[in-house]
Amino acid sequence: MGSGDGDEGWPGRWDGRGTDSGADEAANEGEGGWNADEVTDDEREDRDGAIERDEGGPVARARWFMNTDEEWVVFVREVVSSLAVVAIVGLLLFAVSGLWPPMVAIESPSMEPHMERGDLVFLMEEHRFAGGAAYDETGVVPYQAGAAAGYKEFSEYGDVIVYQPDGDEATTPIIHRARFWVNDSENWYEKADEEYLGGVEDCEKLANCPAPHEGFVTKGDNNGLYDQVDTGSGPISGPVRSEWVIGTAEFRIPWLGQIRLLFGSAGTSIGSPASSVSSVGSVSPADPQASIAVGGVGTSVGTENALAG
Repeated sequence: MGSGDGDEGWPGRWDGRGTDSGADEAANEGEGGWNADEVTDDEREDRDGAIERDEGGPVARARWFMNTDEEWVVFVREVVSSLAVVAIVGLLLFAVSGLWPPMVAIESPSMEPHMERGDLVFLMEEHRFAGGAAYDETGVVPYQAGAAAGYKEFSEYGDVIVYQPDGDEATTPIIHRARFWVNDSENWYEKADEEYLGGVEDCEKLANCPAPHEGFVTKGDNNGLYDQVDTGSGPISGPVRSEWVIGTAEFRIPWLGQIRLLFGSAGTSIGSPASSVSSVGSVSPADPQASIAVGGVGTSVGTENALAG
């Protein structure tokens, strides 16, 4: 049986849709709507230009630099990576020690056997993690106070310090052990160990006695005299004021400093009466003084040679 709308209903509806769709497209075009073909051509040109710019841009170049196998690029990449690692390690050491450079390479025997030539020694600002027996507010534990408290560094009592002789920044710094503290005008003859006085019988004949100012009396572990005693060419330094102290030695890495010493002298030099010091190289010692070189970038640090006594 037929119905009034059964045969013509569906075709009519689809025909209507097609007519409406065509009308919509015409309306869109007539109202200034987009034309798929024309817009696609314009966008394609813009997109192609953007791709070309990206291929020559900084991101693409960086990606190529990191992934290419060209030999010269690989070499540069390895150098840059190594320098970055060194910089990171250096910054970490600086953050811990508070000093730059934080490491020095030993180049003389005055602290043997506790520090030997070629050792790399890590330094720290003296007030960081100071021992409980540190004298007053200096942050340094001298030998005598260390002996009383059982405090040892490098197998002996007391701190090993790096200091500027007589506070002169133009001379090579010294790395020796702090022995005891003296006050201004103090007669320290009785406080000293006679073995390290060079046979002097009283304070009047002893250099820097009475003390010209307060400070530490110091000595290299392998030396026969205090630094403040006349060695024949004068004392190495007067009593070491607390402000002359650069830092304290904390630990050593045997022989690693030899690598640093092999580089030799280079760069700007800092003079001293007995050695020629390079800001980035090692030190060429001349008797009676020798030196230690920096295990990084910066001013070299010195020690004194073993003295007879």
